[in-house]
Amino acid sequence: MSVSRRALLATAAGAAAAGASAVPAAAAPDRQPSGTTSRTLRAAADYAVEKVRAVAPGVTGFPVGTRFEKWTYSRNGDWVGGFWPGTLWMAWLYSGDDAFRTWAVESARNLAPRQSDTSTHDLGFLFCPSWVTAWRLTGDDEWRTGAIRAADSLIQRYNPRGKFIRAWGALTDRANAGRVIMDTMMNLDLLAFASRQTGDDTYLDIAVEHARTAQRVFPRADGSTPHVFDFDPDTGAPLGPDTVQGYSPTSCWSRGQAWGIYGFTTMYRRTGHKEFRDTARRLADFAIGALTPDHVPVWDYRAPQQPHDIKDASAGAIMACGLLDLHAATGRHTYREVALRLLTALADTCLTRNSARADAVVARCTRNRPAEDGIEVSLPYADYYLLEGILRVLRPEDVDRAIDLSQPA
Repeated sequence: MSVSRRALLATAAGAAAAGASAVPAAAAPDRQPSGTTSRTLRAAADYAVEKVRAVAPGVTGFPVGTRFEKWTYSRNGDWVGGFWPGTLWMAWLYSGDDAFRTWAVESARNLAPRQSDTSTHDLGFLFCPSWVTAWRLTGDDEWRTGAIRAADSLIQRYNPRGKFIRAWGALTDRANAGRVIMDTMMNLDLLAFASRQTGDDTYLDIAVEHARTAQRVFPRADGSTPHVFDFDPDTGAPLGPDTVQGYSPTSCWSRGQAWGIYGFTTMYRRTGHKEFRDTARRLADFAIGALTPDHVPVWDYRAPQQPHDIKDASAGAIMACGLLDLHAATGRHTYREVALRLLTALADTCLTRNSARADAVVARCTRNRPAEDGIEVSLPYADYYLLEGILRVLRPEDVDRAIDLSQPA
């Protein structure tokens, strides 16, 4: 991104902040996208739904990524198992075709054994797009009960000394006992759901404490973040930043930044704590300033070869959803405008339209660049968040039924 473009975005963001300061967020109406943008997004959604319709009958597990454009699968869902049923639910909302509903139910039920999994923080990723959404759309109490059981498993990973939820490793694994990652912000909504459904504040209290810890140690002065932060698990003392999927402890992994934008905004929606909204803004303002003119994020905003580096379209889809959420929380139209540019860029330059053999919808994704794992592939969360983002723009009432977009009173 050129200096002049950075300056333009910074000026726009500052003007929006100044203009909106006296207006309650709820009073700021959504600006309808232009006719061209609407057509582009509708065509992308049409393509996505038809692609999923064609592929779904042959899906044999939970897609985790592509190899030679074909899905590879996990039997237990790994950390991404919620996104395939979630994508099917989004396709059902968009199309009204009950075949998608049937496939979503069948796929989600295969996650049932993971309700009692205490070895991972990713239970929100697993159960929010699949089981929580299923309960909201069907009212079947099976889904609600299972999601609460998963929340019971997740809170066992809470470290009260450091006030964080550990990311990786079994509860007996000392090597990762003090490791916290930005991605966990997206798993906290499962705990908010459990508190609302049970009336037990324990779940949400843990989510709030983790979010407060994360907002204290992750954001740098400029709003960028590392992927990892380590603590002494015995004392809770902070040890410092690190990374696994970013370039370095001082860089800014774009998908982690997107998780942070979306996750902190969600925590604001669930609690009304303005500190979480303000943290999301800091992260968003940095990421907006780091975007290249094509609006497809590079895999790490501070890797040495950026801005001319490998892309991660999944970071763009997640960031778009987070920015649309942040616009609703703040009334600042810059966030919505950038989200529309992100979604349009993905629709124009990252879909698999030119490949007859592709199983996925979104290409140009990067899973783990430092490990040389999944470079320029498709990833299931890119497909899910692309559809979620498009529905947020074109059919907000429908997507609200699935994921509850209500704002604090």
